[in-house]
Amino acid sequence: MLGTRETSVYGNAFFEDYYEKLKKRYPEITFDYFQSNVEGELINRIHEKGFVSDAIILNAGAYTHTSVAMGDAVMAINAPVVEVHVSNVFAREDFRHSSFIAPACTGSISGFGLSSYRLAVESILDTSKSGMD
Repeated sequence: MLGTRETSVYGNAFFEDYYEKLKKRYPEITFDYFQSNVEGELINRIHEKGFVSDAIILNAGAYTHTSVAMGDAVMAINAPVVEVHVSNVFAREDFRHSSFIAPACTGSISGFGLSSYRLAVESILDTSKSGMD
């Protein structure tokens, strides 16, 4: 819903457009994009990709703050996961200040708009180059 939902919080750019820019910026990376509003589908995808991918960038939306199952899914896989949020969750409602996912993630990035995804890619690249993964 990026680009149409709460544009005062999330901006008016569409993720699909930004995704195309990411792929052009990093042609050496094979990206695999998946979006769902269904918690079980997200968990299945994390389990599917979490043993064969070099890393996962995960924006779990409100499931971040409500789903123990999402946290368990991230803990169950081998791939490093970077938690991403477009908005600054700490500048928002109190319930958004906690994450069931963060304890199992390599790191969390929030508040930089869609650039949060680019920063996540950069953090993954920096970590893999330095051998710290």
